[in-house]
Formats: sequence, C-alpha cells, structure tokens
Amino acid sequence: DYALIAEIMLFSEGFGDSLTLARKQTAMYRLASEQLSSQDHYDFGMRAVKSVLVMAGKLKRADPHMVEDVTLIRALRDSNVPKFLAPDIPLFNAILRDLFPGVTVPEIDYGNVKEYIEKKLVENELQVVPPFVKKIIQLHETMVVRHGVMLVGVTAVGKTTCSTILGHAFTQMKEDEAAGGFEKVDRFTLNPKSITMGELYGEFNLMTNEWTDGIISTIVREACNSVAQGDNAKKWICCDGPVDAIWIESMNTVLDDNKTLCLNNGERIKLPATMTMMFEVNDLAVASPATVSRCGMVYLEPVYLGWRPVAHSWAMHVMDKRFEGSGEKIMTMLDTVGDKTLAFLRKECKEHIVSVDINLMMSFTNLLDSLLRAEYGVKDDNLDLMLSKFFVFSYIWSLGGNLHDTSHKKFEEFARMTIAELVSDFPFDNTVFDWKVDHATGRFVHWSELVPEFKYVHGAPFFNLIVPTVDSTRIKYILRAQIDGGHHVLIGGNSGVGKTVIVQDYLDNAGEKYISQTKVFSAQTSARALQAFFEEKLEKIRKNLLGPPSGKTFLFLIDDMNMPMKETYGAQPPIELLRQIINVKDDKNGGFYDLKKIGLFKRVAKTLFLAANAPPGGGRSEVTPRLIRHFHLVNIPDLSNASMKTIFLSIVSGFLQTFSSDYAPLADPVVDGALEVYVDIQKALLPTPSKSHYTFNLRDLAKVIQGILMVEAKDIGSVDQFLRLWCHENARVFRDRLVDDEDKGWLDAKITSVLGTHFHRTWGVAEFGDALFGDFIAAKPAPYVEVADLEVAAKSLREFAEDYTINLNKPMDLVFF
Repeated sequence: DYALIAEIMLFSEGFGDSLTLARKQTAMYRLASEQLSSQDHYDFGMRAVKSVLVMAGKLKRADPHMVEDVTLIRALRDSNVPKFLAPDIPLFNAILRDLFPGVTVPEIDYGNVKEYIEKKLVENELQVVPPFVKKIIQLHETMVVRHGVMLVGVTAVGKTTCSTILGHAFTQMKEDEAAGGFEKVDRFTLNPKSITMGELYGEFNLMTNEWTDGIISTIVREACNSVAQGDNAKKWICCDGPVDAIWIESMNTVLDDNKTLCLNNGERIKLPATMTMMFEVNDLAVASPATVSRCGMVYLEPVYLGWRPVAHSWAMHVMDKRFEGSGEKIMTMLDTVGDKTLAFLRKECKEHIVSVDINLMMSFTNLLDSLLRAEYGVKDDNLDLMLSKFFVFSYIWSLGGNLHDTSHKKFEEFARMTIAELVSDFPFDNTVFDWKVDHATGRFVHWSELVPEFKYVHGAPFFNLIVPTVDSTRIKYILRAQIDGGHHVLIGGNSGVGKTVIVQDYLDNAGEKYISQTKVFSAQTSARALQAFFEEKLEKIRKNLLGPPSGKTFLFLIDDMNMPMKETYGAQPPIELLRQIINVKDDKNGGFYDLKKIGLFKRVAKTLFLAANAPPGGGRSEVTPRLIRHFHLVNIPDLSNASMKTIFLSIVSGFLQTFSSDYAPLADPVVDGALEVYVDIQKALLPTPSKSHYTFNLRDLAKVIQGILMVEAKDIGSVDQFLRLWCHENARVFRDRLVDDEDKGWLDAKITSVLGTHFHRTWGVAEFGDALFGDFIAAKPAPYVEVADLEVAAKSLREFAEDYTINLNKPMDLVFF
C-alpha cells in the first residue's frame, strides 16, 4: 500500500497534512504510469516514491515555513521532470495542476550555481543555451537525491559535456569559496564494455588462486583512503558505455541504500558519502528494472541543443580568429541550407551508413575548416570569393557524401536549388559531385582534369595496380583535407569497390609527417587484442602517455570496422575501446586503462583513425552511432560500367604491349566481353537459399583479368589460344561456382554469344569447355601454360604427391581423376 507507506514517511519527515499529500502523490504516480509514454528509463515504483519523499523532507527542513503543497510539488517536479521526454512534460504538469488546483509554485533561483555553470560554458568556448543549462542544473538536483545517476540520450546531445561542466563548476566554486559548501570534483571515466568483467571488478587467477583487483574496485578503494585522510573532494566514477545485465547487476548493492561494493573475493567496500556513480548511456533497452529503479535519470534530447550551438562555437571561436568576420557569414549560409537539407535527407534519401543530424553538420563544418586554409589558396583578400565556393563543395561532400547510390539523383535535384541561392557561377552540366574548387583561381573545375595518368608496370602484383579514376581522386582529396585538418574519416561502400586499396594508396603517399598502421577487424577481434596492438605500435612518451614518434601524427586504418561479433546484449567491445580512445575530451585526448598496473590511465595523443566498412548484413553488424558520429562519412559508389571498362582496359592494354602487335586489338573485346558476362550473370543467376553463394562482386571480374595477366607472351602461340585462356578464366571464376547443369548451360551459352559478338568466333562448347591453364605441371616457379594433355597433368600431380609423402613421412593417398 503505497499511500500508507508514503503517509508514514511524510509524517516522519515533519509534514502535518501527510494523509492528503500521500494520497495525492500516489494518485499522481498512478496517473503518470498510465498516461505518459512508455520508456525504458521510466520507473514509477516504490524506489521512485521513496526518493521523492526524501527530497520533500530535505526541502521541508531547508524551509519549514513553505506551504506543504508547494514543498511536495517541488519535490515531485524536481525528481521527475529531468527524466521525461519533451512531449511528456506538458502532460505531467497538467496532472500536477489537476491534483493541486490553484497552487502556484514560485520559480527557484539557483543563483551562483547557474552563474558558475554559464561561466564554465563560456570558458570552454561553448554556447550558453538556456534549456541545456537547465539540464545541467537538473543533473545537480538529481545528484542531491541519488548517488547513482544515469544520463540517457542518443549520441551527441551533450551527455558528457553536461557532467563535465557541472564538475568544473563545483571545483571552481570551491576554489572561490562560494556559498553553498561545494567541494572539488575528481572525475574517473571508463568504458565498462571495453574491458572484461574480471578487469572491471577484479578476478582470481585460476592457476595460482591469486586475487587481482579490478579498475572500479581500485578507484573505490582509493576514494575511501582519501576520505580517511580527510579529503572531502567529491569522486565521480563515470561509466560511459552501454549498460547491460552482465556487468550492471554487480552494481545493484552499490546503487541502493547499502552503498556497498561486493567483490568476488568476499571483500565488501562501503562507499563514502562523497562518491557518485554516473552512467552515460544511449538507451536502457537491455537494462533490468532493478537497475533502472535504483538510479536517478536525466534524459537529454536533440531538441535541447541541436546542431546550431556547435556550429556557432566553431564559427565564432575558430573561423573568426583565422579570418576576421568570416564566422557571421558562415552562420548565415548554414542557416540558409542546414535545416531544410537535413529534413529533405531524412524524408527522401537513404544513407549508406546511418547517421544523426549533428554528425552530418559537424562533418560539414570540419570539412570547411580543413579547406579554408592558406594551403588551399584561401587568403584574407580572396576570402569572399573562396568562402562561398568551398562552402558549396563542403555541402555536397558532407551532407551528400554518405548517400546511397539510389539517392544521388534526388539529392542532385534538391542541391541544384540550394546551390543556386549560394553561388551564381556553379556549372550545372554533369552532376554536382563532378566539380571541385580550383585553388589558384577559385573557379569550379571538372574532376576528370585532375585524374593522373596510369602507367602499367610489368611484373607488379595485380592488386598493387591502381588505375586512378574520378572516384578515387575525389576520395583521396577529401581524405587528405580531413586528415590534415585533424578529423577521423569512415569510408563506406559495397564489397569490392576498392575502399582498402584507395585508403592504402593514400597512406603510402601521405607524406613524411604521418606514420601509419593497418588493423583488419574480424568477428573474433577482442578488445584486449586491439589494446595490445595499440600499445605495441604507439611509442611510450611518458608512463601515462602514448603517441607517435616526435613531430609525426599516427594514422590507424581500421578495415572492416563493423565485423566484430556482438555480445548477448548487443555490445561490441573493440568498438567501445575505439570510442574510449577517440571520445574522452577532458584533457583533449582519450586513451585506455593499463591492464597490468591497475588504475593507470594511458592517454593517446596525436592519433587519427581512418575506417572502412561494407554495409551491415551477413556477419557485419550495425556499429553504435556513438562511435560513428566522430567520423566524416563518405560513401564510394559502385563503379559504373564506364569506370570498370576504363580501369580494366588500362591494365589489359598495358599488359598486351609485351605481346606482338597482332594482340593489341584484343584489349577492347577482352574487357567488354568479361564485363558483359559479369553484368549479365548478376541479373540472371540470383542467390537463393540453396544457392546462397551466388553473390558476384567486382572482385570476381578482377580475378578474370588477373588470370589473363598471369601468362607470358612466349607461352601463347596464337590469338585462338589467347581466347581459350579468356574462356578458361571465366569458367574458373564463374562456372566452378555453379551448382547444376542448367546454370552451367546458361553460362556456356553466354560465353558462346560473347565470343560471337566481341571476338567474331563461332565456337561451340566443345571448343572451349575443356580449356585448362595452370602452373602446376612443373616445379615452382612454373609458367602459366595451357594443359593440353590431362594424362601428363595427372602424372606430374602423382609425382608431386609421392614427393610430399617421402619428404614429410606422412602417407597421403590422393586419387586424381
């Protein structure tokens, strides 16, 4: 019976009219649970009732003469409003007005707390946004009542800023000895999912039965020791990562009134009153109600901040210092295009990697920041001309750079109208993606003028041959600009479009001031292995600081970033470790905890990340938006037939220069024929449950060409033999994958028709069906030649098998047929 419990508690807290107030409070919670929206972080149970009553008691003792109705309304409002979604707040206020008709609650004056918060925001070059300041104050109020607080909200709504600014404000108030008895705040930030449970709480070594402390137990123990020595500073442990039932359940005794941390070795540590547990989470979809009810909640939404304050801070504090008066112009242009473009993208377009609005706008401002520099031809005297041109270029490649191939046309139509408002001389022939700003003149020039020429290097490994295209030139230009500007980049695109090759080519030519390493993620990549990789590659500058060699910047390419397998509750520990390295901005760079010397936080300096991933599906998972939002997102579109022909024709033409002049005319039909087979097989032979491996991508087409490049001119006797090689490569790449005679018959018919149309040969299946080339007839290194006699092939294979058996002394009975 909540009403009876509430009545007794109110009476013990010193309220006279406790019966009426208890009934009203119980009715309010019942109505709230029925009428407000259903959210994971809402809780209207006994713990919520108790926290309100405790708060009401504190208010009553602080001001005994206040009307009791007003005291309870304030307690109800201050402990509930912080966790409500914006649409639920008017409903809640309406319920309060119905239960307490005619009672007006005076506005509370937060006085110096509010002043100090605003002062700290200004010091950190942030905007003072009244609703956000209110959220910081709500966090302060929630922490007065609860020692476990959760900041809930999607990415980039200011969760970390909210707690950091409040901590800095309290510390400043202590230094200034302001009224209110505030103490200095020490923050300890960690991501609980970037380490194992044992590393978090402590564990026994199964071999020696020796106990090793965990990170949280070490921090709590240090806090207890400092309190024992008379230190009154507040200790905030901030767990900035996903909450799931695996690790948070061990916190239950910490978060309820026991305030005791129970460890596996039987030790119980009582938390001092100065300690607060803080959690920053995206959502509480997998948290248990036991956890939700124990914590105070502060819910942040994009409506409180949005993208404007971030853009405004950058324009005023960064751009105005670089080019006086430019900040105002940039903000005017952003206001013209920002909201309407974001609304259009969300309604009409499909993105390759799902992003949030602020992510796109920060990419926009970051790219503009990287380009508005002297090395790109921007000076004080030509700023007006260059600013609008680079603004349009950044607009296209940040808001439109991450779109799926199917949405390019829609964005194109919309962007033409928007660009016309910003610049008058944009060349609208071709697409908006086809133009860049010339650094010298400020005119728009076509990308095709900047594509370097391809030179075929005979004998180079096939996958090291990079044919520059318009796409690769554009991507490398944006990569270079963003990396030089100090921003992370994530490249998306379907499998086989050349993401890794383009980034690797950029890294190879990045210049003296960069040093790079590549890490390829797989389903089994663990956070510990990733941390060991970083510790091995980065140099130890000080015991708590890692970084590149002096004067350089470290670039890490994270390939297949979305491959790590998700845990039961959806977290990906390697991704969380990456986020911890990128995210912690307290001292301008993040890092990780040392796993040997527990409690030592190693910061990582001067390090940037380049990432590449294919779209989710088939072993690839969605990566948390909390990591994605730190990257500039660029999508490499699937290659058009014209681009594919350009690439492979350049390679084949270069290769055929080593042959006699009779073979030179074959370059076009070889590439056109292979392209026709590849395009048509994708349309005709689709994957089904029994043929799930019928997925053909650009790598298959590349393998056909690669096979042709394996022969030497001296081993090809005639044009017909060269055509048999072409048929053999198509058969190995495509035919060997097919499962039944019907599909094989389709491919044979296709090759026959291609031979007729492109090579003018009327061959039947008998003439090319058994064509076979290989390098297994002689010992390595053997030439890649036609195997005309299968008996000879079988004989040499049997000899190799016998040699293997004799040399390794392991019988291997293979029957060749």
